[in-house]
Amino acid sequence: MPALTRRQFLASATLLTSQTHDYQAELIFPLEHWHNHASSLVELPQGGLLACWFHGSGERTADDVRILASLWSARTARWSTPFQLADTPGFPDINPVLFVDSKKRLWLFWAAILANEWETALMKYRRAENPSAEAPPHWTSCDNILLIPRNLQARIQETLKADLRPTPFGRYAGRLAALAADKLSARLGWFTRTRPLELPSGRLLLPLYSDGFSMSLMAISDDGGATWFASEPIVGYGNIQPTLFPKRDGSLVAYMRDNGPPPKRIQRSISKDEGLTWSPAEDTEFPNPGSSVAGLALKSGRWILAYNDLERGRHSLAISMSEDEGASWPWKRHLERDAEGQFHYPFLIQANDGSIHVTYSYFIPGPDGKAQKSIKHARFSETWLEKPA
Repeated sequence: MPALTRRQFLASATLLTSQTHDYQAELIFPLEHWHNHASSLVELPQGGLLACWFHGSGERTADDVRILASLWSARTARWSTPFQLADTPGFPDINPVLFVDSKKRLWLFWAAILANEWETALMKYRRAENPSAEAPPHWTSCDNILLIPRNLQARIQETLKADLRPTPFGRYAGRLAALAADKLSARLGWFTRTRPLELPSGRLLLPLYSDGFSMSLMAISDDGGATWFASEPIVGYGNIQPTLFPKRDGSLVAYMRDNGPPPKRIQRSISKDEGLTWSPAEDTEFPNPGSSVAGLALKSGRWILAYNDLERGRHSLAISMSEDEGASWPWKRHLERDAEGQFHYPFLIQANDGSIHVTYSYFIPGPDGKAQKSIKHARFSETWLEKPA
């Protein structure tokens, strides 16, 4: 069957499903023209999965964008019809992130875009005490997360002053300095994309980034999410959407999307004080086309990283695995590789039974030439990652 005809067939199918002995995958809902993007996933305390994403006629410029979700339970062994998880009427709601903390509370973090520009993102959250795999969450708490970035001006000035890159980075540095000096610009526009991390000390780290600064930082809570404060920024040239790995020595590693100039590489930063301060972002060996990455430290001690392994395009989605905390990555398999589509913005979790789950945006051309979109879910094992493709 020719590739385009096959794609047209899939666009009209109810679900796309694939399965092997140690790999299963399916679309959470049928392909459609609505924009469905930036998914998140969590295993619920009572079992089952909850996935969410933003849905609407666009992104920041479309005011009908809201957060939708779907439940998977062992009883039904299928994804539920999507339902609304959050909506700020009249404002786009984007980049939802789900998280279950050590108290078995379900959190939803997301951003409302106040004036149709990324720089006007306002962080929000909701919390549910006893989430069920059989019904939508009953939220018991909700609030905004307001932050004052720690030492933003000083860190930007000292890092960029030491950088020897030629123009146009001189103009870029001046723009950043002006933004950092303005209270509203410095405090607004930080928002989510990747999963939080709860440290052995009980500290909660919520990774955030700013498209205005093209940098990242952490929202930090030392009281179970009752209050939040900001870390120092991870300073660099276009390092956003950090995904976190805890190391055995207590330090933290952030891998980030490259939102800056060539060479296009996943960027990396290290914290040795539980996320409060970070080293300047540096390039890794991994290519990145300006697309979100997802990292996860497995129960076995191995690390996995899901990313578009390209400098241009989002039609190849890979997972690499390391057994030495990122010093080397000898295993690599592809979740998707098809020049006709876009497969991007992965989100990783490991379930209690050890299985690894990923959701990601799945865009393919439809029969009318317009993109058809859904969220895809895949379940696999470490054994599957070890096998040759």
